[in-house]
Amino acid sequence: MKLNESTAVSTSKVLLVTYDRRHVLTYHAWMEDPAIQEATASERLSLAEEYSNQASWRASHDKLTFIVCQPSPSLTPAPSPTTPGAGAVLAGEVDGPDKMIGDVNLFLTPYDEDEDEDEAYCVGEVDIMIADAQHRGQGVGRAAVGAFLAYVSRNLDGILAEYSLSCSLEEGRGGDHDQAKPKLKMLVAKINAGNGKSIALFRSLGFEQEGAVNYFGEVKMVLRADDLRERMSIAPEGYMEVVYRRAEGDDGTGPSL
Repeated sequence: MKLNESTAVSTSKVLLVTYDRRHVLTYHAWMEDPAIQEATASERLSLAEEYSNQASWRASHDKLTFIVCQPSPSLTPAPSPTTPGAGAVLAGEVDGPDKMIGDVNLFLTPYDEDEDEDEAYCVGEVDIMIADAQHRGQGVGRAAVGAFLAYVSRNLDGILAEYSLSCSLEEGRGGDHDQAKPKLKMLVAKINAGNGKSIALFRSLGFEQEGAVNYFGEVKMVLRADDLRERMSIAPEGYMEVVYRRAEGDDGTGPSL
């Protein structure tokens, strides 16, 4: 999505930055790990394919992604969770390869389980990957998802407005803004039934299991849209949305590994 192209989310435990070209080399190195490929149900890609993916994700109207980084100590926490961020972080300084931890994503798809609905709805699938093993088991994943949910709840109108562009283009309306944008029905997380820690993580953030283990050995954790709105009042400690600033002439490639 373009929505978070110049946005970072800062909390006391993590910093979320938009997925830029500068991150691709490190991301590609993560995805070379067979264990991460299996955990994320991903296929091995070439570096060129990874760069292509990054570009397509940025342009996509139905995918919102952040790179999870170590927190930035230079930012002063906002007085309250509802205070707009007044600060900025500099690309390349706060999100170098040594500071990158993983990624967190939202994928939006049409909700078509109830054909009697008078309005259009969509579903958002959330996933989290903590690639750096030294940061696993320390609450970083929960902090990242919590910050991400807070961002989604505060920016839901903008997210759905951008997603509606994808829907209108698919229907051949050429990005017609006169059409009502879909509403969010729920957020879901599909987790391997044997991954008790991840299930507990999402449950601690308000998700509840829906149904039994599916054919693929996954459980479906669900957070209803009404419950997501409550996230606005329980943002993580030090939550701020700040500018992700690139230096003049910065093409987003950043340093190599």
